[in-house]
Amino acid sequence: MAPALSRHHRVLIVGGGAAGITLAHLLRRQRPQLDVALLEPSGEHYYQPGWTLVGGGLMSLADTRREEASLIPPGVTWIQAAASHFDPENNSVATSSGDTLTYDVLVLATGLRCQWERIEGLSETLGSHGVCSNYSARGAAYTWKTIQAFRGGNAVFTMPSTPIKCGGAPQKVMYLADDHFQAQSGVGVNSRVIFCTPQRTLFAVPAYARTLREVVRRRGIEVRLGWELKAVRAAEQVAVFTVREPDGEERTETLPFALLHAVPPMGAPEVVANSPLASADPGGWAAADKLTTQHPRYANVFALGDVAGLPTSKTAGAARGQAPVTAAN
Repeated sequence: MAPALSRHHRVLIVGGGAAGITLAHLLRRQRPQLDVALLEPSGEHYYQPGWTLVGGGLMSLADTRREEASLIPPGVTWIQAAASHFDPENNSVATSSGDTLTYDVLVLATGLRCQWERIEGLSETLGSHGVCSNYSARGAAYTWKTIQAFRGGNAVFTMPSTPIKCGGAPQKVMYLADDHFQAQSGVGVNSRVIFCTPQRTLFAVPAYARTLREVVRRRGIEVRLGWELKAVRAAEQVAVFTVREPDGEERTETLPFALLHAVPPMGAPEVVANSPLASADPGGWAAADKLTTQHPRYANVFALGDVAGLPTSKTAGAARGQAPVTAAN
């Protein structure tokens, strides 16, 4: 085993997804000699917004994959490991390889964590019995197989109560699936498409919600507000929901399915959520000023992308807007 190392970088970006790579490019473009290091364990980069198109049969999973090394800007030091502990008092990060990294400026761009375990039975049954999800590479490919194999019955699409990456994605795949079902209606596919969300509205942005209400009405899609997926009994092909009425009353309901597209709850990675850098939000998101992306307690720490506790959607589009602000500051 190689001895543990300690090294220092002017700027240390933790996370080599869309947000981290975009920021690294901007920093090096603005200051070509700037010492920038990127801490990222994976050798593969997935363009995750494309997984909706994979699940809808419009793109292959391979089309969303790139080698991480091919995306890292020239001159940026790639450290292929994960963060295992943050010590902002001492400007240091411990890594999964046992090394210690110190920095002048730290940027959190770790993305988020899908909390599959919070829905009973989901982790074990994802990818079988018609249970699919575009929120994993394996699940996205299975989504399209499930849509193609669908021969009628309930096609159930869910939404969790937490913030998620791309709040529109759970509905996007539903409309793509409904298009396919309608095209197959002449060969005996009799579908009942149901969208279940714990929210009291179809979408958080009122203008979009108004339009989407017309879309689901025109398509004949059932919308069940206040319905949150809690368990999957895959062998029976039954989904279990907690239903919350507007008056606060709660009950449990079951819904049989032939296809279930399940979206898990999401939160910050545990290494962030359990660190001094987390906000008081239940999701454990990294604390960040909404105008500067700067941490409120540690002036040399910034956060952007899905991990940041910012009042924007958790999308690549949001990260694209946050990166120039972070780079400037």
